[in-house]
Amino acid sequence: MSTAETPKTTTTTDPTDTQVLVIGAGPTGLLLAGDLATAGVDVTLVERRAHGFANMTRAFGVHARTLEQLDARGLADELVATGTTLGTARLFGRLDLDLTRLPSRFNHLLVTPQYEVERLLERRAVAAGVTFRYGTELRGLRQDADTVTAEFTDPDGAPLTLTARHLVGTDGVRSAVRTALGLPFPGGSVIRSLVLADVRLAEEPTDAFSVSGSGDTFAFLAPFGDGWYRVMGWSRTRQVPDTEPVDLDEVREITRRALGTDLGMHDPRWISRFHSDERQAPSYRVGRVFLAGDAAHVHSPAGGQGMNTGLQDAANLSWKLAAVLRGDAPAPEALLDSYQSERHPVGAAVLRTSGALVRLAMAHTPLTRAARSLAARLLSAVRPASARAMGMISGLGIAYAPPAGSRRPAGRRAPDARLREGRLYELLRAGEFVLITPEGGIPALPPTAPVSPERLVRATWTDPTRRTAVLVRPDGYVHWTSR
Repeated sequence: MSTAETPKTTTTTDPTDTQVLVIGAGPTGLLLAGDLATAGVDVTLVERRAHGFANMTRAFGVHARTLEQLDARGLADELVATGTTLGTARLFGRLDLDLTRLPSRFNHLLVTPQYEVERLLERRAVAAGVTFRYGTELRGLRQDADTVTAEFTDPDGAPLTLTARHLVGTDGVRSAVRTALGLPFPGGSVIRSLVLADVRLAEEPTDAFSVSGSGDTFAFLAPFGDGWYRVMGWSRTRQVPDTEPVDLDEVREITRRALGTDLGMHDPRWISRFHSDERQAPSYRVGRVFLAGDAAHVHSPAGGQGMNTGLQDAANLSWKLAAVLRGDAPAPEALLDSYQSERHPVGAAVLRTSGALVRLAMAHTPLTRAARSLAARLLSAVRPASARAMGMISGLGIAYAPPAGSRRPAGRRAPDARLREGRLYELLRAGEFVLITPEGGIPALPPTAPVSPERLVRATWTDPTRRTAVLVRPDGYVHWTSR
């Protein structure tokens, strides 16, 4: 089990008022709480589990856009050192995705366990002053025009009440926050009886990252870079409940049938069986309460987008809450509503793309297998189609509608420009808006910009011919451009 600096915990002397309560200390909650605390917001993060990082986590892939978000927090390079980077992914035995073409400093997929992401995010949250309450379980909540009141049981089973200006549920697929709000979570299972294991291999795989199968089976293999490999498999003939025991022989058999070899897998450090749902809450905001990560959306593991989507939810929401709580937002309700309007369509798109990928992997009729072959050929032969697919999976292609009265590139991801003061994503580590201007240019900001001029990070283009001013949001998206 990976360890980190023990976070600040509280006992009976804990204050009962905080500006933001975050429920759930997974990656999404940790990034959100760390962002808010860095911005000077008083944050309490509540987790029903005891403190610690389990190595039995399904998430393992960190995509380019998430690495850019972590770079804006000074964590990306350290995280990259914990795993292995892959420049190519092979799907269905015939489609090679060349990730080195991604327009990013991080033109690859990073394979590293989720607990490494959590370790770095928790360390940052601790340093920023987040108050942690582990072993504390949400029992209910209510809200009025000014506050949210949450009822808990503490580690000793005693009742506990905490009040906050806002509350964010990042507490996973079985979210107690979502349940307390009475929100539905429509959808259903997309695939059942997946087996998952971390193993060692006697033989090196030909492809570092591959997904292949016959339609009756498929298997996935990816290296962590430290001698361990993540293997995931599925068999149409072995559809049993999650509670059914799974052993290495079953994992080997599925892998042999899908890939033609089990590569001499041995010494598993853990094995699990699970199913995967496709679900999405209809609303990510109810008054002063928000949902993010798996509490808001859950989908198939295809494409490895689950943890990544949740982290990007947090990056989108954190600066908006901070701007409202610091009084920097001219239209606070509209800014908070934009979390729903920006992130809900992204969650729906991830459901569609990950669902399509897993259904292609499960294709077994002549018609569906022909469709899979056609899709693979199109993506291989048509570069724009391949670029769009990689943009969606990597997160680099995600864009939001421009603010009212603005035009493109407002709403698009800001590339990591080299500026006189340093790289853009290094400047974003302050957690504030960055205004990039020509030499000597100080344009008037739009009156609707949710930023105090005193908090702006100012930067200058290195190219003296560039005359445009650009205002970049703390989450690395363009908010406004002068022309």
